[in-house]
Amino acid sequence: MHISTPHGFDVGAARQPKGCKNSHHSHDTEEVFIVHQGQWKFTWGEDGSDGETVLCSGDTISIPTQMFRGFENVGDDNGFLLSVLGHLPDGTPGRVTWAPYVFEEAKQYGLVLLQDGRLIDTHAGQRIPDDQPLYSPISGEELEAFRTLTLEDMTKNVCRNAELVTQNTGGLSDGHGAQEFSVIGGQTDSERMPAGKISRPHNFQLRRLMLDPGASIAKHKRQEPEVIFVHQGSIMVATHKGTFTLGTGDLFTCPVGLPRSFTNEGSETADIIVVRGGDCPSAAIFI
Repeated sequence: MHISTPHGFDVGAARQPKGCKNSHHSHDTEEVFIVHQGQWKFTWGEDGSDGETVLCSGDTISIPTQMFRGFENVGDDNGFLLSVLGHLPDGTPGRVTWAPYVFEEAKQYGLVLLQDGRLIDTHAGQRIPDDQPLYSPISGEELEAFRTLTLEDMTKNVCRNAELVTQNTGGLSDGHGAQEFSVIGGQTDSERMPAGKISRPHNFQLRRLMLDPGASIAKHKRQEPEVIFVHQGSIMVATHKGTFTLGTGDLFTCPVGLPRSFTNEGSETADIIVVRGGDCPSAAIFI
């Protein structure tokens, strides 16, 4: 982990070659993926047969709790996914529940999952500790309690990149080359931001900030954690501690209360993925 400061959510990434799959599992909190590079197929259900959808660059999917999901890079090259995982009230993302078939497949590779979450690779010479029970696959009523969604229902949890231009803006939008769109989150009147297509509570909000060449956001600060990831283009970030440029694929976490400004000094539109803590973030305080 590169940044250990608590945010109320986790931000990670998956870089996978063509054909690489992630086995089906479930989380106790909402898991969100934004496609940065490539083409990805998402499937859901105990064995992945309940439905599937393919996402491309700039598309977002939010997968509800208590539902098995898996994903695969189906593009022609390496793919890159940005992920956001919510937290429980105790400040953790909770546990991962693997689909029962995963345990059988793991045995073929000498992999054993312990109750405490550790993965033991017996083919690599690791020994299973005597004092730690093995993780038992769920079954019966517990397994039946896991939800499933139709393709129509899952479509409500997907925001395509092309849908952004059809939405109203708010937040940091200024009419001078800066536009902010809500992807995940409810309406926030303080920011004059309409609800995103995916509006159910996540305990964080996901936005897209677009800056035309030469556009800037004046110095401001916020009352909640903010993470920005440059999906396309570049921006210059200025704080009282220094000025630096973020290029495509770079990430910056802005501490609460830190004054910052953004400027697009490049020749193409800067497309920035923004994650802010809480379901109702406050408006930016301009300085």
